[in-house]
Order: sequence, then structure tokens, then C-alpha cells
Amino acid sequence: MPKSNHDIALLTVPRRVRPSGRLWNPAADVYRSPDGWLVKVDLAGVTASDLQIELFSSSLKIRGCRRDTVVRDGFTYQQMEITYSQFEKTIQFPCAIEEASLEQDYRDGFLIVHLHCK
Repeated sequence: MPKSNHDIALLTVPRRVRPSGRLWNPAADVYRSPDGWLVKVDLAGVTASDLQIELFSSSLKIRGCRRDTVVRDGFTYQQMEITYSQFEKTIQFPCAIEEASLEQDYRDGFLIVHLHCK
């Protein structure tokens, strides 16, 4: 069935770039190590300065924001699949970690957190 002029006109309306409104829940892997825990979080597009890491009794909380730093005024979108928003990731552990020492590294879009337990 041929498309009407009305359907085609809808396809050509400029769409302004705007945040998705979805909350982003980044994926994480958690490993037990001989001296504690290793947590790896997929944070592509997040700058290290936008990250906050907190330890609680048996949980690790990571907060931040992924921003679109490429789009400029006057851009319109054709397709948007990447979520840009604030996030908060909480990881529960089966033991107390608040006394653990924490080392962090951010490379290749991954936040690596080493928790060295006493």
C-alpha cells in the first residue's frame, strides 16, 4: 500500500535532540578475589570527574552521569538508542565491606574497583 503525503511529511519533521528520560542502569560484573572483591562497571561515555563512589556496611554505591558531549545546537536526530542520564548503581555484598580499602581505575569505558578486605 503506498504511503500518503501525510505519512511522508511526518518522516521529514526535524526532531530536536533531547534527553531520553529513561534511567540508565549500567551493567556490572563482581568477582571474589583472594584479598577481597573486584567490581567492573560498564560506564562508556562517563568522565571520571562525574563519578562518586561510596562504601556502606555491605554495599557499594556508584553514582554519576553520562552526558552527550558531541551534540551541538542545531543538531536534529535520526535515531537515538544511547541513554544519557544520571545513574545510581548499588551492589550488595554477602559480607561487611565498609572497612575495606578501595582502589579505582577507569580505562576503556570500564570503572574497575578493587575492595581489599582486612
